[in-house]
This record gives sequence, C-alpha cells and structure tokens, in this order.
Amino acid sequence: MHRYDTFESPLGTVLLCASGRGLTEVRFARRRRAPIRAGRRRTAASLILARAKRQLAEYFAGKRRGFDLRLDAPGTAFQRAVWRAIARVPYGETISYAELARRVGRPRAARAAGAAAGRNPIAIVVPCHRIVGSDGRLAGYAAGLARKRALLALEAESRGRRP
Repeated sequence: MHRYDTFESPLGTVLLCASGRGLTEVRFARRRRAPIRAGRRRTAASLILARAKRQLAEYFAGKRRGFDLRLDAPGTAFQRAVWRAIARVPYGETISYAELARRVGRPRAARAAGAAAGRNPIAIVVPCHRIVGSDGRLAGYAAGLARKRALLALEAESRGRRP
C-alpha cells in the first residue's frame, strides 16, 4: 500500500507519495486536487511523508540545502544512475544535460540523460531543476519553466547571489 499527502509550497501544491521503503514520488500537482492512482491512501501518519514535508518546508524557507530522505523511485538502471548524478549537483549550481551524460559515463547520451531527468519522479529532492541547456538557458522541466526559474532563484538568493 502506498501512502500520499500534499504539501503547500510557495510554488503550488506538491504531491508526496511513499511506499514502506521510501518516497516514490514528489511532484507539483497540476490541479488543486491532484488525481490519485488506485492503491494509494491519504495519510498524515506516515513518518516518511512527515519527514519529507518538514524538509521541504525548510528548503523553501532557505534553511535546507540538501535532503536526507529514503527514496524508492521506480526506474530503469540508467534512469536511476541519472537521478543519482542529479542528486549530487550542489545546491545553487547548475550543470548541462551534456555534463550530466558525462557524469553517468555516457558522454554521447545527452538526450537520453535529458529524457531520464524528465522522468524523475522525485522533484526538488532529486533536483532536476539544476540541469540546464548547454548554453546555460533553462530547458525542460515537467512542472514548467516558471517553477524551474523560481527554484533556481530561491537557491541563488539563499546563497547570497542574484539569480
């Protein structure tokens, strides 16, 4: 049984889902009431979800630069390798999709790395908003470029830099 809850962020409602092993999903809801898949039950009693909500609140308050949460995101071996590489991009910094591909040992697979980043089910915690185009421009973000820009600005501001 998967459990879910929501978190009201400054950028909109965030849906959090967890198995007994860890977070399976963190994403911005497209509507005020997010559609929930069968087999999930809403609860505020999950320690995993409560911890994720607390850490997200600290992140949006500018008091947290990294997350300490158990993850249980389903994906291929390549996707999981890309997500691990994304998780190592430092707070407030960005890398290109080409650099991301190099970091997973597939330097000619920038498009594949980009596709894997686009399938990242654990937004913010696995900070795919820190991945940009080779020319530094913002490119692709499942929750929209306005949110990507806002997340990067939040991180730049809390590091004392201008976005």
